[in-house]
Formats: sequence, structure tokens, C-alpha cells
Amino acid sequence: METEKRISAELVAEALHVRKPESHKGDYGRALLVAGSKGMMGAALLSARACMRSGVGLLTVRVPACGYTILQVGIPEAKCDCDANEEHHTRILIPKDTEVVGIGPGLGQHPETHQAFYEFLHTWNGPLVVDADGLNILSQHPDWLSLLPSGTILSPHPGEMKRLGGDAAALAEKYQLIVILKGHETRIYYPASLQADGQPCVYVNCLHGNAGMAVGGSGDVLTGIILALLAQHYTPQEAAFLGVWLHAFAGDLALADRQSMESLLPSDLIEHLGQAFNFSLIE
Repeated sequence: METEKRISAELVAEALHVRKPESHKGDYGRALLVAGSKGMMGAALLSARACMRSGVGLLTVRVPACGYTILQVGIPEAKCDCDANEEHHTRILIPKDTEVVGIGPGLGQHPETHQAFYEFLHTWNGPLVVDADGLNILSQHPDWLSLLPSGTILSPHPGEMKRLGGDAAALAEKYQLIVILKGHETRIYYPASLQADGQPCVYVNCLHGNAGMAVGGSGDVLTGIILALLAQHYTPQEAAFLGVWLHAFAGDLALADRQSMESLLPSDLIEHLGQAFNFSLIE
């Protein structure tokens, strides 16, 4: 039986890093986001914008060729790296000095994308967060789960979790993964192998978040936040609970700032991430 812990403001304050005045962009990590496909470039853009708003030093977004103009205009702070194919991913090229990778938002499920993901898993052994279509691809190839680096963060919603086998705790333990089961009172499952005391545990977000966040694109924002935290050298354990808390708190801040649950958009979460990081000035 895993130990259950609550994600509190005190836990977050203790874990958050303080930026040094003499630092530069290289100190805050080089991240690669693999996302987007024809008709789904919005997911890539939301995730990239959330990543940049969460403190990453340098971000490269790899997209199909159809996403070039969208990314260059929508997030000029990020570098755009294009696949040769116009509509979907056929290769996942990892730029030199990449430290962390996020994959999945709007990725699509073209057979060539499946193959590109498979080849990527044989190449990459660093920090990784997988969401959305990345999870859907894994659910169709469950034997690929063993190729994921230890400590990889998966962030399924209940439907994606069902396709992955249904038991988040068992999935985390079997493959040494961190599994964020998104929803009301999001739960984060940590395997025993990644815990100092050698015991599995689950962190629960029960203080922040609201039903206005139940809209397409919210998960893409969470992926971007977690990717940025990994790039800044937070451990996967820290990046998971910090990402969930910041995402949920930004949602509450957006709701309080003249929004209703019906009108809340994922882009509103991104615009309130600055306040979420400065929560000590608010609470």
C-alpha cells in the first residue's frame, strides 16, 4: 500500500529554486518538445508557450513542416525545427546539447510517427515527459513501455490511463515511471525504486484546480510546465508535483481574474503562471 501525501504550498515553497543574479540562459536547460500534426498545431503552441512561461532556458519545438509559420509567429522565443513531412512526424531528430524531452501534444498517430517514436526510444535515455498521442502510441505498443528511461513522467487522463492498462500505481511500479493521473484531485504515483525510503507513494492535489480547466488543451499546458521544470534540473519527482500544483494554482488564479468556469481557456492558465510562481506574494 502506497503512502499518500498532499501537495501543499509549503512543499512547493521548499522545492522551488531561486534564480541566481549572475545566471544565463544555459543555466536553465535546453529542452526539446516534439509535438503537433496537421490540424493539431494548437497543442504544440500551447505546450511551447507554457514551457517558455515556466522558466526554460532554451526551447526547440520539432513539428511537421506545416507548423513552421504557426510556431515562428505564435512563440518567437522558441526555435522551430521542422520535419521534412508537411503533415506529420517521420523522424525525431534530437539537437545537440538537448537535456530533456517532452513528446505527445498534438503528435498524431500516423504509422510513420509510431516508427519515429520507436526509434527515438532507442536513442534517448534522459529525462522525458510523455503525454497525449505519445501515450496513445504507447498503449498500442505496450512492449515499448520497457524502453522508457527510469523516472519518465507519463501524464494520462482517465481515458488514456484505461488504454494503458487502467492501474496507474501498477504501471508506475512495473516500469519505474512517474504517473500523473489527471482529473479532479490529480494523483501522482511514484514507484518504490524512486523513493528515498524505498516505499511507493502517491501525491494528491486537493487544494487547487477547478472544473473550468476541464477543456481540451489544459493537459498540453501541464506538459510544457513539467518540461521546463525538468530542464531547470528539478528531479522528475519534483517536476511532477510542482508542475501539477503550478498548473492547478494558475487555473484558480485565472478563475479569480474575471473569468468563469465556462469561459476559462488553457491560454488563461499560461498567462497566470507568473503569478503562480510568485504565489508567496499572493497567499
